[in-house]
Amino acid sequence: MIRITELSLPLDHPDDALRQAIVRRLGIPDGDLLGFTVFKRSYDARKKSSILFVYIVDAEVRNEAAILDRLARDGHVRPAPDMRYKPVAQAPAGLRERPIVVGFGPCGLFAALVLAQTGFRPVVLERGRDVRRRTQDTWALWRKKVLTPESNVQFGEGGAGLFSDGKLYSQIRDPKFYGRKVMQEFVRAGAPAEILYVSKPHIGTFRLTGVVAAMRREILALGGEIRFESRVTDLQLDDGRMEGVVLADGQVVRGRHVVLALGHSSRDTFRMLHRRGVFIEPKAFSIGFRIEHPQSLIDRARLGPHAGHPALGAADYRLVHHAKNGRTVYSFCMCPGGTVVAATSGRERVVTNGMSQYSRKERNANAGIVVGITPEQDFPGDPLAGVELQERLESIAYELGGRDYCAPAQLVGDFLRGVPSTKLGDVIPSYQPGVRLGDLAPALPDYAIAAIREALPAFGRQIRGFDRDDAVLTGVETRTSSPIRITRDPLTMQSVNVQGLYPAGEGAGYAGGILSAGVDGIRVAEAVALSILQDAAAAAPCSDPGPGRS
Repeated sequence: MIRITELSLPLDHPDDALRQAIVRRLGIPDGDLLGFTVFKRSYDARKKSSILFVYIVDAEVRNEAAILDRLARDGHVRPAPDMRYKPVAQAPAGLRERPIVVGFGPCGLFAALVLAQTGFRPVVLERGRDVRRRTQDTWALWRKKVLTPESNVQFGEGGAGLFSDGKLYSQIRDPKFYGRKVMQEFVRAGAPAEILYVSKPHIGTFRLTGVVAAMRREILALGGEIRFESRVTDLQLDDGRMEGVVLADGQVVRGRHVVLALGHSSRDTFRMLHRRGVFIEPKAFSIGFRIEHPQSLIDRARLGPHAGHPALGAADYRLVHHAKNGRTVYSFCMCPGGTVVAATSGRERVVTNGMSQYSRKERNANAGIVVGITPEQDFPGDPLAGVELQERLESIAYELGGRDYCAPAQLVGDFLRGVPSTKLGDVIPSYQPGVRLGDLAPALPDYAIAAIREALPAFGRQIRGFDRDDAVLTGVETRTSSPIRITRDPLTMQSVNVQGLYPAGEGAGYAGGILSAGVDGIRVAEAVALSILQDAAAAAPCSDPGPGRS
């Protein structure tokens, strides 16, 4: 196969235009192009009056070697890489050792899937419920203000990414194409095939629930075991070596290889690990608000006369501002055509997040507008200080929202002027169970409020109308990423001071989103598989060489 990059075509190009472009680029007769697949499709909107689709394709051709030799100086034509997933290990028949996977979000899901596909029959322990019951529990908070602490936006099958935009792109280095494996498994489980090639793929919550359930069924069919409502409360250790985990009901699940695929909200587990002496260090994260605008405003600003074009869908944005006080303010988890959702997992706390369905056709666009904070600058020393800061801000938001899981909100114009809001404008907030207008200044530290007040007008100069008076800010956004890192050895993928414990994914501080968490789950699963085989080989009795042999 030959990979061709930077094939640009008009937005409304005919169906056969891409094939013709490939033939022209390679300088071959049409009959020599045996077939092609689109690896990636993005669009170039730098000239809003003339938006172009930009393709990367893999082409199968006659006389491939001669074409590559002839076009050796063309930087946009090269051999296509082999992106097939190649398992590093296979469990031998009769292997009794079963790895444990704690957590069934994207990282735990892919760790368990790869272990199951290679014959290791993992045991998955998930503190929350399956997707069907979890969805019911989540809607109960949004519609009835009833929180189930172990089954909500943060906890349960599918992890925190289930109730989000379902974004499937990342900037991680991926030389082994594990990301492709993640995408292909999602498609095999029912996700739309376009996620394999569009530049910013997403699935959306309602579709993602079915995909996750299908993957769970495959793990079970391959001999894995999944236990819901099984919260890990302690570790069983023997001289710094994992021997098993203890569940909330007192049951002990024994295993010497434990993947710790926690979410970023597993605060009770973070505290347990710290108490048990597992090495943890504080990590940077961000805090802020959700902002909502009419999606049509964003579409016009980003796509100009092509706003609303069905091939482009709802437009997104990424914004960054470096404030005078040294803080960086940026947009986070932008959800085109989505909603702001209640994302708390703790009683008497308010947390926001963004969510989109696959169609992205809700009235508003929303994004986090967040301020970066660091351990060195804001909470030196205590590895759990970031957790405590998050909890404190979420409790303040609960108070400001009226103590019933409504969220505090303020219009952008009032926020910039420093006056409480009393009535809405044209932008109707989407947060459920509802908002209470007022003053958001007490919701965040002074440095964060000052930085956001400086950033919003700067963002308005990049996207006209971004700082419009009636845009709505809803608080608070605190769970942008894990506030800790459960440090691991980069070679063995094990905790630096507990053998057999494999910290993984977003909660451990090694991922940030569905795709990167899935990739990390694959990497850790491979490390676990190799370690189990090494242990099995070391424990095997030496064979008798026979008489006269040594």
